[in-house]
Amino acid sequence: MPAPQLNIRPATLDDVLGIDAVALEALYGPTAGVDEADRARWSQARIGHLVEADPGGAWVAEADGRIAGVALALLREGIWGFSLFAVSDELQGRGVGRRLLERSFAYGDGAARGHIVLSSESPAAMRLYARLGLPLRPAVAAAGIPRLDAMPEAVARVEDAGADGLALADEIGREVRGAGHGLDLPVPLANGATLLSYEDRGFAAIRGGKLVLLAARDDDAAALLLWSFFSRAGAGVTVQVDYLTAGQDWAIRTCIDAGLALSPDGPMFAGGELGPMRPYVPSGAYL
Repeated sequence: MPAPQLNIRPATLDDVLGIDAVALEALYGPTAGVDEADRARWSQARIGHLVEADPGGAWVAEADGRIAGVALALLREGIWGFSLFAVSDELQGRGVGRRLLERSFAYGDGAARGHIVLSSESPAAMRLYARLGLPLRPAVAAAGIPRLDAMPEAVARVEDAGADGLALADEIGREVRGAGHGLDLPVPLANGATLLSYEDRGFAAIRGGKLVLLAARDDDAAALLLWSFFSRAGAGVTVQVDYLTAGQDWAIRTCIDAGLALSPDGPMFAGGELGPMRPYVPSGAYL
């Protein structure tokens, strides 16, 4: 069979469905119990937002006219983050992923003072990211149906902030990550996520059993927000907390107290002039 005609080019909004399809094929696959229409709506909103907001970081590999690879990056206040990376099976081992990553990484040339990549557990992906020269931070994930018997009473003071909480999230994001989240958080909020706040000390974006993003000014506030996420997930719902790196002991303790199980997760690659990155649970989509 002849090699496909390959074209690596900037992504456009016309590519959103094709990007979603290759990401589903290469990264996720069909998952039992997941509403496909809901998954597609959430994923395509993310893709469209990044193609529009960060066209310099959005690249696709087109094979014989079909989207067969994608790299999406964002640049926020000097912090470059890698949001989505997928290559179809037919193009694996041909250097396509490396070429996509190079173009997306170049989006931060001369502008980025820090970089963040949240890796999958794929050895090939980790090898590519390690070659960027960024320090590796091992991570674990936590999952399970939470027990609430150890939940502190102060959780009652966590509020549903809605859009009014975006300014606080932006401010805390600058302190913790090194760049605000205000440009990106409206997208998950428009697609079923809830924004929580605890006084002026922390915020969390949650959606069903998924912790989308959490950052705080102190460990106690972060733990209360995590407990609030557990309590709002619903009875019998399995919750997921990803990318818990060294320094997030507050989260490890809270997850264990809630009866969740820990497991290895893909690592974080991060370096440069970032914030302290704690207390912090990053967003897979928006970092």
